[in-house]
Amino acid sequence: MQAQSHNDAWTLQRSDEVDIDVLMGWFDTEAEVITWGGPKFRFPYTRESFRKDCHWPEMASFSLRDPSEQLCAFGQMYDRNGRINLARLVVRPDRRGNGIGRQLVTMLMSVGPTLLPLGEFSLFVFRDNLPALKCYRSLGFEIQEYPADQILSDQCYYLTRPVKVQPK
Repeated sequence: MQAQSHNDAWTLQRSDEVDIDVLMGWFDTEAEVITWGGPKFRFPYTRESFRKDCHWPEMASFSLRDPSEQLCAFGQMYDRNGRINLARLVVRPDRRGNGIGRQLVTMLMSVGPTLLPLGEFSLFVFRDNLPALKCYRSLGFEIQEYPADQILSDQCYYLTRPVKVQPK
């Protein structure tokens, strides 16, 4: 499955095994890994532990590539309580702050309903990750009551958004 941005040659495609090696180089600290992968993601990691903690290949994984085919962002999705949950969203460190995260989420939302025919999207974000929170809110995600079955309720927000957003 591949989605192409309408305004340039950026592509979103299923991730390849080699993308794991690139992703592993995007994290330098345990805090970065936990912010991205959650509290159960091991650090330091090996290629095998990274692969397992990403739930590769059980979880749908996508890579956003720029016109030169460079991996610039990564994200996953799965059915979480009847919603298309967007997970492990990350932009290459040297490309952050340029709207790539917004492009990643937008393109994931365009392919998500074809894989998981559900009516809403959801995601978790650490409360202190203000750039990501701003991005998600700008795309129509709203903060909801935190799921009772989830840890880190004092550190994260839970956001949802309908698949089809009604015009205001």
